[in-house]
Amino acid sequence: MEILGLNMNDDSLRSTPKRVAKMFITEIFSGLNPKTFPKVSTFENKYRYNQMLIEKNITIYSICEHHFLPIVGKAHVGYISNGKVIGLSKINRIVNYYSKRPQVQERLTIQIVKSLQKILNTKNVACIIEAKHLCVNSRGIQDINTKTITTKLLGIFKKNPEIRKEFFHYIGIP
Repeated sequence: MEILGLNMNDDSLRSTPKRVAKMFITEIFSGLNPKTFPKVSTFENKYRYNQMLIEKNITIYSICEHHFLPIVGKAHVGYISNGKVIGLSKINRIVNYYSKRPQVQERLTIQIVKSLQKILNTKNVACIIEAKHLCVNSRGIQDINTKTITTKLLGIFKKNPEIRKEFFHYIGIP
């Protein structure tokens, strides 16, 4: 801040370094702390629901690890139960946990799928993320309209074109 020529004696800036450090540790990068991983309980799929379950438009707010600028977008996550289910909000919490760290979108997509695959003990998991990267939108090329899409499809989502097409349809991808 001093290099920028800001007056660190100004009462509105004096505590800024401490506030920023606290914000990064406790909020923006809270996903680096394994203790903040959400508590996720699994339940028997007693209803024998054997179709895909999708959480759509889960907010992604992460930070590009190359430029420390925001990545903002939506994740669409689906799975087909192999006997276990979890509370719907737990999917959102898992997405949020992996988002809260310096990140690249490709890794984030994979981390979400692998985590759900392990928790649910199923290979049938899918995740698509569509996000704006402010490192692309606000610097360098400065293309404000571009979005990045990443996918990770496992099990039947990858192997069966009809299931994949159905998933894409539900999340609004033609």
